[in-house]
Amino acid sequence: MKFKLDENLPVEVSEPLTKAGHDVHTTLQENLGGIYNPELLEICKKESRVLLTLDLDFCNILDYPPDEYAGIIVIRSLNQSKNSVLWFLEHIILPHLPDQMQGRLVIAQKNGVRIR
Repeated sequence: MKFKLDENLPVEVSEPLTKAGHDVHTTLQENLGGIYNPELLEICKKESRVLLTLDLDFCNILDYPPDEYAGIIVIRSLNQSKNSVLWFLEHIILPHLPDQMQGRLVIAQKNGVRIR
């Protein structure tokens, strides 16, 4: 699966994804820091990349209908430290990642994931 990490995620998040066999790009490595959300999703769409983010704005399916994109994963965590985000990735997201992300919104919470 192909991912793009939003600028609000530590670059270290790419490591477990890459080890799991995924292709990962980061917005910061591509000099896309500060890009507007709709523009970022358009880039993800063109590249067929799933966006991984902490930005709760992407949970709004009226503004960002999941069926128009390669997929969106939002981490909902009160603690957004690097260790917390890595824990979410390894214990919540990777074990529950759908085989097909196209058109899906995945909201990762402490008690599991919601998929729309």
